[in-house]
This record gives sequence, C-alpha cells and structure tokens, in this order.
Amino acid sequence: MIFSSLVFIFKFLPITLLIYYLSPKSLRNFVLLLASLVFYGWGEPVYISIMIFSTVFDYFNGLLIHKYREHKAIPKLVLINSMVVNLGILFFFKYYNFMVLNINNLLGVSISTSPLPLPVGISFYTFQTMSYVIDIYLKTAPIQKNIISFGAYVAMFPQLVAGPIVKYGDIHKQLNERKESLQKFGEGTEIFIIGLCKKVLLANNIGLLWTNVKGTSFTELSTISAWLGIIAFTFQIYFDFSGYSDMAIGLGKMLGFDLDINFNYPYISKSITEFWRRWHISLGSWFREYVYIPLGGNRLGKYKHLRNLFLVWFLTGFWHGASWNFVLWGLYFGTILVLEKYFILKWLQSKPKFISHIYAILLIIIGWVIFDFDKLANISSFLSIMFGVRVPFFDYKSLYYLYTNGLLIICLIIFSTPLQKKIMNKIKESSLKHVLVPIIYVALLFICTAYLVNESYNPFLYFRF
Repeated sequence: MIFSSLVFIFKFLPITLLIYYLSPKSLRNFVLLLASLVFYGWGEPVYISIMIFSTVFDYFNGLLIHKYREHKAIPKLVLINSMVVNLGILFFFKYYNFMVLNINNLLGVSISTSPLPLPVGISFYTFQTMSYVIDIYLKTAPIQKNIISFGAYVAMFPQLVAGPIVKYGDIHKQLNERKESLQKFGEGTEIFIIGLCKKVLLANNIGLLWTNVKGTSFTELSTISAWLGIIAFTFQIYFDFSGYSDMAIGLGKMLGFDLDINFNYPYISKSITEFWRRWHISLGSWFREYVYIPLGGNRLGKYKHLRNLFLVWFLTGFWHGASWNFVLWGLYFGTILVLEKYFILKWLQSKPKFISHIYAILLIIIGWVIFDFDKLANISSFLSIMFGVRVPFFDYKSLYYLYTNGLLIICLIIFSTPLQKKIMNKIKESSLKHVLVPIIYVALLFICTAYLVNESYNPFLYFRF
C-alpha cells in the first residue's frame, strides 16, 4: 500500500483515524502500532516478522544497557551486538547477492545467490532501531520501558517505508506526551495534500518523459532528448521523494506528531554543500550524528577529516542500494564536497549568484545520471550524449518532448522554489482565507483523485531503498 493510492486515502486512513481518535489516549500508541503492522503487512505479510524481530530485539537491548549502566563492558557489548545483528540483517537482504556476485566475478567461483526480494523500508526502520540503542548507550535519550510505545515509534506507518528517518532522541517525548488538536490535524491535512499533489500531479507526469527517454536506444538519442530526459528525472525524484516526505509529515501531524522536514527546496542551492543541507535532511543528520561525529568529525586533523568525509559518503551511496553506481554516486558528491570545502566555495563567493546556481544544478543533474543507471558503461554513454559527443544536437523526437512537456517543466521549476508557498501564505493572510483555503485544498484533492482513478503509472522511487 502506498500513500498515493485510493485504498489508502479513502479506506485505510479514514478507518485508522476514526479508531485512533475514538480510543482513549492510553490506547492510541497501541492503535497506531496495530494500524502500522496492517499497513506494512498489506503488501509484505511475510517480512513483517523481520520488523517485529528488530523492534523486540532492540527494545530489550535498550533495557539491558539501562540495567547494567554501571558496568563498563556490558553496555558496550550489548551495543556491539545490536549493531552486528541489525546490520547483518540489512546486509543479508540488501547486499548479500551483490557481494556474492562480485566475489564470483573476482575469484571465478560460483557461490549461489539468494533470490529474496528486498523488504520494503528495511533501510529506514533498521536505522531507527539502531538510533534508539545508540541514544540509550550515549545517555542522550531516556529508556523506553513500554514496548507498545517503542513499537509505535519503529513501525509508525507515516514514515515506515520511505522516511523521513526519525531518530529516537528527537521523538521520545512525543510518544507519550503528544497533544492532538484540530488545528494540528488541519495543518497535517494541508501538508498531506501538498505532498500528494507533488507525487501525483508532478512526479508521475514528468516521470513518463524519463521513462520514454531511458527506454530509447542510445544510438537514437539526441543531446536535447538526453538533457530533457535527465532533467525530467531530476524533477521526478525530487517531487516523488519530497512528496512522500510531506505526506508522512502531514500524517504525523494528523496523529499528533511533529516530524522534522526532510527537504528544504534543494534545487535553489548555490553549491553542493548547500544542496546536501537541503536534500534528504534526515539521512544526512543520521550519518553525521552516528558516524561522522563519533569518528572525530573535523577535530582530528585534515587527513582523518578527509577519511571521515569519504567514509560517510561511501556509506551514503551504499545505503541507497547494492550497486556500484550508488557507491560512485556517493563518492562523486563526497569528492565535490571536499573540493568545495578547501577550494571551490571561496571561488564561488566572488561570483554572481546565478553562476553558483548553474554550477550546483549542473553537478546535481550529472549526479542523477550516475544514480539512475546501474551500469557504469551506460553512465559514460549517456553523459557523452548529453555533452554532444558524436550525436545530433536535436531531432524531431526531442522537439516533440519539448513541445509536450515544456509547460510542465516550467511548472516544475516554479514549484521547486518557495514561490508557491509564499503565494499560499498570502492567501492565508487575506480576508477570504476561510473560504479560499478550503476550496483550494478540496479542489487539489479532487484533481489528484481523478488522476489516480485513471492513472496506472504510480511508482514510488524510494521504496527500493
């Protein structure tokens, strides 16, 4: 089940909210946990056992660390055991086949692989249970003795399968002390509808262009077609993922939770450093807090600082999937960030803002080529086409793509900036806000519903991560 489905919007969500608000506050975490298990088990009833195991396992790890706090060795052993088991499960399902195939190719052996599908959301909820154990070990958050509340934190359906990654230390107070209100519910509804529009009206429509371009033989692509295609993917992945995050944040507010934003208009960035402060904020925050800083950050000299940066960006790329292109993608951005820190940012500061923006967008788009092609040869070939190496600059197909998608691309550019939010804020400040705002959001929900009734193309890109 995905948020942008009629089943979720008009069946699962209303029933869940009705039961949730009819229940006394003492039972709402239980209702949330039960609803979340139903949500997860809807598509993958077999793999629900893995999530339950991770939840129970790390719940007891937290209790053990808390109980034996005065002993030096036991909490550390429990922490190590938790990391090994959690990462072992993640490795088996996400990376085992990848590692075996590489060993087979490298050593010329034939170790068998396991054709198990990847459990949806395993990268997200594994990081969440690990953050709990680490926070308890570091004494940055209190122990959670109620397993139902802890289970609600891990399995919370708004952000279960594609984030944002919620660190336990950021939400532990809300698990038992959150305050639901009509105002917060209304805010959540607005945010959810905005996210739904991003996904259904923008990401899905522009995604069709990338599907067509990517499915075309490289020998038949022109430079303009290649650029239009990868620009389409640049917008698709942003509106797909940020739309999902908005829906998750909106659903959280409907249930009384305040989840942090995961995207902050990343395409207005004027450097890659700024881009990664605005893109997938929860993932960057997790790696910074639990990997980069414990390794010493930038406090141990230049060489260890560089080591820490490249390790974090290797892991950031590898987290996204078991393929060398993700590793290359992570190291690509890691290299740029190092160069910016020591050289490029100083140069950019002396240049007009539009130069900095073009620089950032160009590198981001190249990064998405690396991200979406799993074969290194295809990455090289597609980049060659983009930069006009022995291919026509344009053809009739590229002109057709431009004609049929030009207006949509303009809309995507506008909605990638804070302009639309400023316009909505102006409407909310007007004397007619009590009439206009409900009409706008009801109309948007109606349009999205009409699209979902007739639309068969409705993927969520980050489900595979």
